[in-house]
Amino acid sequence: MDPFSDTLQRLREAFRSGGTRPAEFRATQLKGLGRFLQDHKKLLQEALAQDLHKSFFESDLSELILCQNEVNLALKNLHTWMKDEPVAKNLLTQVDSAFIRKEPFGLALIISPWNYPVNLTLVPLVGALAAGNCVVLKPSEISQGTEKVLAEVLPLYLDQSCFAVVQGGPEETQQLLKHKFDYIFFTGSPRVGKIVMAAATEHLTPITLELGGKNPCYVDDNCDPQTVANRVVWFRYYNTGQTCVAPDYVLCSPEMQERLLPAMQSAITRFYGDPRSSPNLGRIINEKHFQRLQGLLGCGRVAIGGQSDERDRYIAPTVLVDVQQTEPVMQEEIFGPILPILNVRSLDEAIDFINRREKPLALYAFSTRNQVVKQVLDRTSSGNFGGNDGFMFMTLNSLPFGGVGNSGMGKYHGKFSFDTFSHHRACLLAHSGLEKLKGIRYPPYTPRRKQLLSWALSFQNCTLL
Repeated sequence: MDPFSDTLQRLREAFRSGGTRPAEFRATQLKGLGRFLQDHKKLLQEALAQDLHKSFFESDLSELILCQNEVNLALKNLHTWMKDEPVAKNLLTQVDSAFIRKEPFGLALIISPWNYPVNLTLVPLVGALAAGNCVVLKPSEISQGTEKVLAEVLPLYLDQSCFAVVQGGPEETQQLLKHKFDYIFFTGSPRVGKIVMAAATEHLTPITLELGGKNPCYVDDNCDPQTVANRVVWFRYYNTGQTCVAPDYVLCSPEMQERLLPAMQSAITRFYGDPRSSPNLGRIINEKHFQRLQGLLGCGRVAIGGQSDERDRYIAPTVLVDVQQTEPVMQEEIFGPILPILNVRSLDEAIDFINRREKPLALYAFSTRNQVVKQVLDRTSSGNFGGNDGFMFMTLNSLPFGGVGNSGMGKYHGKFSFDTFSHHRACLLAHSGLEKLKGIRYPPYTPRRKQLLSWALSFQNCTLL
């Protein structure tokens, strides 16, 4: 027996009733989500500590605060976002009303990952609710503590006639994906993303894929090595490196490498002291990922760190040098506290190295020379770009977040989330009379009529309704 049929049927009926469309209902849902975040802050912090050994500071900074900001922004701008958007008209439609209406898709499925299990679940949920959809939420079963809170507590704050959380592993997810949804939002690996996309194709379901990849970090010779080290170390080892936009490898000259290594060791010591006992360094999510990362420690030569403890799923902040491009650490997204450094002799060589690989989710460039950063930006492609800093763009809901090519498709955050979960419906409302004005369109066609039609179609006028 299909465990999801009854739930999905209930949600579809709720959407067809039209109850999710009014702004007042959407705002009520968003307020409920905001209350959940406020009422259960400690519970969520404890779940994140259980799953990933996240400090309360890190949980607040990268998960709870960003989610609350998204809720607040959506509530503040909901009516504006929902308004019909007038568009320019030609002379043939001048007396008509032309506009874009943002309407909900219907039943949306959100599949979220384990590495930021609150943020990457609730931020897309904000967009789906603001857009007026019914939602099925599928949190990751790997982050068990957070999954339990989302499944048992979150539904108490939302209208359960149009919202549901489903649990399970890959088998349950594959069974869920056999059903038709009106929109699918997936965050995870490119490998699983292909499976989700294939399932969406069966029903021609539109989809957003937020994937990952190997994010390059180019460090120019014209840099203060300690400044670069501070920023790279913080962003690489944040959440124990289990971040889809973390720098995955560094490209620099051999000379910069020699300057960068002691600066990175200094930053690691200042940030974490003894990393093993630091409250600010998390742990690897599970045994499977620990063993995978343990295998990568054998690539190249360990210049910093390299220590590990299987019982505690601990891997020290590690820097690898003398790494070959063909080694496993350069063939897959690392997703852990390991950072390889590869040597290049010039900016052109670095850009060529980047462009010969799949387009990454994020790309970083460090230099005191603005033209160097600008060249990397202009001559490469990535989902997101950071010049002289790490992934602080993630804190700006005024910027879209998303991948390109192998790192994903679609975008969200702020209004971009609302737009992602909204169908942009092209509308033209013509006057029921005034037929003489419309007569120019009808046969029989003459050269004079063609001339008038061409002129009328090419004339763009005001955008007022």
